[in-house]
Amino acid sequence: MIDKYALVARYSAPVPRYTSYPTAPHFSDAVDAGTYLSWLRQISRTDPVSVYIHIPFCDRLCWFCGCHTKHTTRYEPVRAYLGVLSQELTLLGEALGFKPQLGQLHLGGGSPSLLKSWDMEELRERLGDVFTFRDDAQISVEIDPSDATTDLFEALNVLGMNRASIGVQDFDPAVQAAINRPQSFEDTRDVANRLRAMGVHSLNIDALYGLPHQTLTTLERTMADVVSLQPDRIALFGYAHVPWMKKHQQMIDESSLPDSGERYRQARRAEAILKEAGYQQIGIDHFARPQDSLARAALDGRVNRNFQGYTDDPCETLIGLGASSIGKTRFGYVQNITATGQYMATVRSGALPIGRGLELSEDDIIRGAFIERLMSDFRVDMKAFRKHHGDAAATVLGEAAIAAQNDPDGLCHISGDSFEIPVDARPFARTVASWFDAYMKKREARYSAAL
Repeated sequence: MIDKYALVARYSAPVPRYTSYPTAPHFSDAVDAGTYLSWLRQISRTDPVSVYIHIPFCDRLCWFCGCHTKHTTRYEPVRAYLGVLSQELTLLGEALGFKPQLGQLHLGGGSPSLLKSWDMEELRERLGDVFTFRDDAQISVEIDPSDATTDLFEALNVLGMNRASIGVQDFDPAVQAAINRPQSFEDTRDVANRLRAMGVHSLNIDALYGLPHQTLTTLERTMADVVSLQPDRIALFGYAHVPWMKKHQQMIDESSLPDSGERYRQARRAEAILKEAGYQQIGIDHFARPQDSLARAALDGRVNRNFQGYTDDPCETLIGLGASSIGKTRFGYVQNITATGQYMATVRSGALPIGRGLELSEDDIIRGAFIERLMSDFRVDMKAFRKHHGDAAATVLGEAAIAAQNDPDGLCHISGDSFEIPVDARPFARTVASWFDAYMKKREARYSAAL
């Protein structure tokens, strides 16, 4: 039995969240629009693609937020941005030369729920010019309940949304005040009910632990409220305090943040509440009802991890649109220019707004596959891994054998042909994954705390 609390301080050093491998800090301008064009031209004409659209605006700025976004009280900047996004779609369509099948569409931000219905309708039409929507396409939108107007629900209906994600974070008034996120349970419940009435078949709720002034007692109340809403999925993230990257986080009093031991206790208590309520844990921070497609995918070993977290999306290609959005092909990652003004100027000049990226080497692909299975399943079938990747897998499998032999704390072991993170050590999965990260020492990068 692992003495978990004795390990928390030792393994709470910052490490990546591994929503990609290699991680975004290692992207560079060596990958440009020309590189991306060459990758796009090799996309399969028969396989569906996923599309992520980033809306980098909020009508209120939450101090905890780690996303690329900006606060605006006027709609004109949003309208101008959407016009440029339409131009980017035109450039993308010309570069592709054919209309890929769209299997998954996700609007994130920022707050895409602030879009007006007429703009959402225009966006849907422009997407239809470039992509062929599959009949079973999954269309999801991140929703801030403070945007809940009649026009919002008309906009979501126009888009054809069938999945939704509601940001909650915490329902305690003191915690909400500390992160500038006032949001009542009643307003959230009403939005959830209305989304279901429109036919949304999968509802996700985001909640956070490790927030300022958050305690086990307040967290327990929040999780009870979240469960009462009966979402299909729950994402339980640890608050990432990165004020060197997100200046608005400097508004948060660091002395009010729980320490690593308290964060660990909060995470375990929240997990226990969700499991007691019948949710199945997916990876390190997602939960789903047993009948949900994500839970079924987990049982079949089909869960993947990307920049939105855990997913059952089978698409090999992810196309990112909008400022700062990240895309992926089998050849590598690309990220659009992050600064909204520069992104818009580049698109208006007639160029794809690629800011940086990374071309995957064979070692990247192998290590990425190993890390993804650890983060998703907490185990890697080494025999199957060797069969799939051939002799090139020898290096990482050798490292796994050494890690299991030399690990003094029981964070990993080999059982038969399986390299595993035992149940008690799963909260330390990011740390174990980092042992296989060849980039950790190549370039300095700052990450959030591991626990």
